[in-house]
Amino acid sequence: MAYQTPITIRSAIENIKKRRYLLPSIQREFVWDTDQIETLFDSLMRDYPISTFLFWKVDKNKVKDFQFYEFLNNYHEKDNRHNRKAEPADDEDIIALLDGQQRMTSMFIALTGTYSKKMPYYQWNSPHAFPAKKLYLNLLKPSDGLEVEYDFKFLTEEDATQTHGHYWFECGKILELTDMGKVSMFMMKNKLMDTSFYTEKESEFAINTLSEFFKVIHDKGTISYYLEKSEELDKVLQIFIRINSGGTKLSYSDLLLSIATAQWKDKDAREVIHEFVDDINQIGDGFNFNKDIVLKSCLVLSDFDVKFKVDNFTKENMAQIELNWDKISAAVCSSIQLVSKLGFSRENLAATNTIIPIAYFIYRNGFENSILHSVQRFEDRIAVKDWLARVLLKGTFGGQPDSIYPKMRDLVNENLGKFPLQETINHYRGSSKSISFTEDDVDNLLSHQYGKAKTYCTLTLLYPSLNYNFKYHQDHVHPQSFFKKNQLKTNGLSDEQIEQFLATFNCLPNLQLLEATQNIEKSDKSFDEWLNLVHPTQPARESFLRQHHIISDTSLAFEDYLSFYEQRRNVLKLKLINLLNVSVSSSANVELV
Repeated sequence: MAYQTPITIRSAIENIKKRRYLLPSIQREFVWDTDQIETLFDSLMRDYPISTFLFWKVDKNKVKDFQFYEFLNNYHEKDNRHNRKAEPADDEDIIALLDGQQRMTSMFIALTGTYSKKMPYYQWNSPHAFPAKKLYLNLLKPSDGLEVEYDFKFLTEEDATQTHGHYWFECGKILELTDMGKVSMFMMKNKLMDTSFYTEKESEFAINTLSEFFKVIHDKGTISYYLEKSEELDKVLQIFIRINSGGTKLSYSDLLLSIATAQWKDKDAREVIHEFVDDINQIGDGFNFNKDIVLKSCLVLSDFDVKFKVDNFTKENMAQIELNWDKISAAVCSSIQLVSKLGFSRENLAATNTIIPIAYFIYRNGFENSILHSVQRFEDRIAVKDWLARVLLKGTFGGQPDSIYPKMRDLVNENLGKFPLQETINHYRGSSKSISFTEDDVDNLLSHQYGKAKTYCTLTLLYPSLNYNFKYHQDHVHPQSFFKKNQLKTNGLSDEQIEQFLATFNCLPNLQLLEATQNIEKSDKSFDEWLNLVHPTQPARESFLRQHHIISDTSLAFEDYLSFYEQRRNVLKLKLINLLNVSVSSSANVELV
């Protein structure tokens, strides 16, 4: 491996465009955010070192022996995160980037493409949530930031409209300014040299800044690199592991996926796993799983050591995972479909790694095709729902859950044919991972607020017989719109009553699970009005109230809300005490109306 003569950024960009520079399949995907790219360009302008790169020269006669990917230039957080497979020509050598992918891709995006990430407060599926932005440089003044000198910003075209104190130069246009004469012509045409249009200070800053930016891209040998010429993938992989195993440059899951990619024989692990992650995230209302969950599932379902470490990704282990991939992926997919069927999604599945023990249960019992719909698996579906609600409410899978997986494997294997809910409760009782509940825990559950993930979990316990062919919403029994301070005053309530109304209306005793279309129809109607409209007969109303844990003779009038709240809270508390087998001194096993 030899140190080479540095090259310019423009030269590197041209080589990427011509597909002379590619990414080996062992590389992870692009993960840098816009602020990291902006800081990188500030460092380039200030002549700060940006570390060396490591290139791997692949002889033209060996190119077809390996899989390579193209660099990404139009990054889209939702729709375009994956690098495309490259189809390099076999008549010339190529250079594969072993170290420095994030920096090189950042420069390629900034100078030739766009970056689209979700805007705050927008829904994931909104067409306006991911505006395409380009990198711009303000030519009129330095940055106001404390740690950066130059004002680089990713902006939409609309945001980059020239405003007072800013002249936003689109950074990609620097590639078109191929000599200083063109730089001067650009500044002249855009009045950047005209001190009657800009202040002398602004004009001087513009001239110096754009000239320096030109030198950084076109003149300076900024890309310093070492060149590895070995054609042995094992050696290249070991180099890759050595430079990336420090824990800061590359996450272990990225590293292990790279190893799998290098060692799988018949499948492209990188492509297969990334495609699988995309597919499972489209199940139901959508999820937020990542490759870490999939790789961890591979270790757990294969009965390997569950820790993310290189020693667990041996050639033998990789061969077994590849051999069993179809069954592993089917079990993971079925577990997510089941969790979706139980009403969970990216919005309320607070711990995505909870699907791994469920997948192991499905995998070991061969229930991939029966767990979702088979009558014989009904009790298992109920047990999984109960277990899932318990571990999510207890936060069991927060922190480092690696110690849970081996024990859950043991419990599944000792109880083949059924989901070991009670055995799990018994095993962890009294430990820090306990999924047993006390009366204080129940009181805390009743204080959960509308829209929260744990609130949904608690409601799933209270509604064991939902038809999960339908979609359910968290709904306020007495409508949220009724709880406005001014309206409550108009209704003649005292300040103390108003305070109680506002403090409790979002809490569990005023919440229910309602089938989605019913919830939309209910809208802002008063509860008693809506109930009489939807269920005009007394038996139908009483059946609905019973299903929703409301005592039939409870007043449903809004002015009696506080009485309703206390009565339903008591009912829900007793219900949860019975459901969760809570030991209490005076109120255990009370029969509910």
